[in-house]
Amino acid sequence: MTRVATTSRNMAVVKTLTYLMFAMFAMTTDSVGLIIPEVVKTFRLSLTAAGTFQYATMTGIALAGLMLGQLADRFGRRPTIVIGLTVFAAACFLLAAGDTLSFFAVMLGVSGLAIGVFKTGALALIGDISTSTAQHTSIMNTVEGFFGVGAIIGPAILTRMLAAGMSWKWLYVMAGTICVVLIVLALLVQYPRTVTPARSGLSTGTMRAMKNGYVLAFSGGAFLYVGVEAAIYVWMPTLMAGYAGSAVTLATYSISIFFLLRAAGRFLGAWVLARVQWQTVLALFSGCILICFGLSVAGGMNWAVYLLPLSGLFMSVVYPTLNSKGISCLPKSEHGAAAGVILFFTCVSAVLAPLAIGAVSDAFGHIVYGFWLATGLAALLFVGLSLNWAFNPTRAMLEQLDVTEYRQNATA
Repeated sequence: MTRVATTSRNMAVVKTLTYLMFAMFAMTTDSVGLIIPEVVKTFRLSLTAAGTFQYATMTGIALAGLMLGQLADRFGRRPTIVIGLTVFAAACFLLAAGDTLSFFAVMLGVSGLAIGVFKTGALALIGDISTSTAQHTSIMNTVEGFFGVGAIIGPAILTRMLAAGMSWKWLYVMAGTICVVLIVLALLVQYPRTVTPARSGLSTGTMRAMKNGYVLAFSGGAFLYVGVEAAIYVWMPTLMAGYAGSAVTLATYSISIFFLLRAAGRFLGAWVLARVQWQTVLALFSGCILICFGLSVAGGMNWAVYLLPLSGLFMSVVYPTLNSKGISCLPKSEHGAAAGVILFFTCVSAVLAPLAIGAVSDAFGHIVYGFWLATGLAALLFVGLSLNWAFNPTRAMLEQLDVTEYRQNATA
C-alpha cells in the first residue's frame, strides 16, 4: 500500500513537472507579439524583419522536432528533458546579455532547438503515463492548458515591465531562472519506464512517422491551425494598436484575453471531450474560429476587437487534440518521433504564416490584409476537420492501439 502511494505521488510530481515546463517556455514564445513593437522601435525594422523574433525560435523548434525528436525514444525521457532544459536556460541568460539583432536571432534559434528537445521528451512522456488514447488526449489538453497559463503570465509580466521602463530582456532572465529549478526537479523525480524501440539508427523512428498517413494528416491539421493562431499572438497587438473606438481597454488587453480564454478552454477540454466525440468538437470549434475571423475582416475593427480575442475559446482544444491523436497513431516506443514530426510541421507554420502575414501587410500597406490570409487558413482547417468528422478515418486504428499499447497500463 505504501509502495502504491509512493508511486502515485511520484507520478503526480512527474505530471506537475511536465505542466510547469510547458508554462515556463510559453512565457517567452507567446510574448513575442509584445516584444516585436519594442524591437521595431529600437532597430527601426519593417514588420517582416521584426518577425525574426518569431522565425528564429520556431525554426529552431522545427529542426529539433524533425532531427532530434527520436532522442526521447532512444535515450529516455529524463535525459532528453534535462539536456533540453539546460540548453534553454543558458540561451535565455545569454540572450539577456546581448544587444544586437543578429545575436538575439542566434540565441533565439538555440532556445528553439532546446525547446524542441525537451518538448518532444515531455510529449513522449505523456504516452508513458496514459492508460488509453482518450486519457492521452485529456492529459494533453491539461498540459496545453498550463501552456496557456504561461502564455497569460508572460505577456502580463512583460506589459508591467515595459510600463515600468524595464527591458523586455528581463522576461528571459525570469524564464531561465525558473528553468534551473525545473532541471533540479527533473533530476530528482523518478520517471516511468520507457520502452526502447528495437530498430537502430536515430532516423528510423522519424522516417516511420513521416511515412505514416495518419501522422501526416494530423500534422497538416496542426500546420493550418498554428497559422491561424500565430496571426493572433504575433500580429493582433499590431492590429489593435491603431484602434480608437469605444472598446480601447478591451483592445489594450486583447492578447491577454485571448490567452485567458484559450487556457480556460483547454482545462475544460477534458470535460467536453469526455461527453462529445472529439471529431465533432473539432469540426464545430473550427467553424466558430472561421466565423470569428471572417466577421472580423469583413466588419472591421469594431467587430475584430471582440471576435479575435473570443476566438481563443474555440482554438483551445484544437491543437492539443490534433497533437494527441497524431502521436497516438504510433506505438508508445515511437511517440517521441511522432511528436517530433508534428512539432516540425507546427513550427514550420509558426515561421511561414507570420512571415507571410507580415509580407502581405507590408505589400498592401496595412496589417488587416494579413488577417485576410489567416481567414483563408481558417477556412481550410474547417474543411479538413469537417471531412474528418464525416468519415472518421482513424477510428479502427485508435481502437486497436488502445488494446495493444494501453491495456497493460490500465490493468497494472
